[in-house]
Amino acid sequence: MCPEIYLDNAATTRPDPSVVGAMTRALTEDFGNPSSLHGKGVSAERVISSARDAVAASLGVAAGEIVFTSGGTEANNLAVLGAARSARGRHVVVSAIEHASVLGPTRTLAAEGFEVTTLPVDAAGRVSIPALTAALRPDTVLVSVMAVNNELGTIEPLDELARVIGAHRTGGATALFHVDAVQAWGKIALRPSRWGVDLLSISGHKVHGPKGIGALYIRRGVRLAALVSGGDQERAVRPGTENVPGIAGMGEAARLLATDIDGAAAQMSALTARLRDRLLQIPGVTINTPPGGAAPHILNATFSGARGETLLHRLEMDGIYVSTGSACHSHQPTPSHVLLAIGRTPEEAAASLRFSVSRSTTAAEIDAAAAAVDAAASELRALRR
Repeated sequence: MCPEIYLDNAATTRPDPSVVGAMTRALTEDFGNPSSLHGKGVSAERVISSARDAVAASLGVAAGEIVFTSGGTEANNLAVLGAARSARGRHVVVSAIEHASVLGPTRTLAAEGFEVTTLPVDAAGRVSIPALTAALRPDTVLVSVMAVNNELGTIEPLDELARVIGAHRTGGATALFHVDAVQAWGKIALRPSRWGVDLLSISGHKVHGPKGIGALYIRRGVRLAALVSGGDQERAVRPGTENVPGIAGMGEAARLLATDIDGAAAQMSALTARLRDRLLQIPGVTINTPPGGAAPHILNATFSGARGETLLHRLEMDGIYVSTGSACHSHQPTPSHVLLAIGRTPEEAAASLRFSVSRSTTAAEIDAAAAAVDAAASELRALRR
């Protein structure tokens, strides 16, 4: 059996040993209920407070603006549904390539009588600024655009989008700006308060933290309707006994990000550039990730004549783990809505794979994976012929 090469880090990352240690301490030592008044409860509350400080520092925001959730999906649902249901208007705007955890809530809002406008993207997956300008209305209550697309790696022009939304507000409108930053956190610098972002979602397991924990930045003064009720934890926006071990792990992951985010990003960018060069040497390969303005860790490619899912399983036989796209849709036969939105045909979308690296990926692994992809694609094409 060949050594494993894990290139599905956009789906999830391996928890860092220090994260596991922080979670173990929370499970075995600081195991009290954070709402309890005795010492064990106070210790657990301190774990949460410390983690909240670390997450807030990674975003350049106040600790009181961070609310912990069960992950990026809940954070996105809380932002989209909570913002819309607490506002007077009935119009929301999203991009065509949002994650399912944003598109799903907008469908819920549509069923509740909201009108949803979907913004087109260009061939690189970037949202059209003129389209956003034209879409905004006096009754627009929310605009939701992701920071980094989870399938392509495309970085959206958040500062430009925020300026358009800010200019719209000068006319008396109250549209909030939500950013799904799950794939961006730890890969690009995020400064929501500086950009004028009102709500921003992140998740622990994308940055070598644990699964089942995320956070939502809520700009001071923004009001959200809670999705559940029954307690005053997390400012009563997200009630329920806190996941202390998960929060401890996410806090430790946030601290690790602060050590060398620029260096890690440069390393990952070099690896994806290396992979791009090698994949382009394979006949029939089209790279879907734009060569510029993309996150450092994601590369999406189409392999003409080789079905993506079949290629994925063939590579797994060699100990190489990749993805056909978003992990949330991996078991569905429908083509990627992201690839369709940038102009790929259903056949091309079905022949695509997503490779995603981490700070622990090596150049040798990239070279070995590229060679294996070349051999596997040739093998599958020969079988189809």
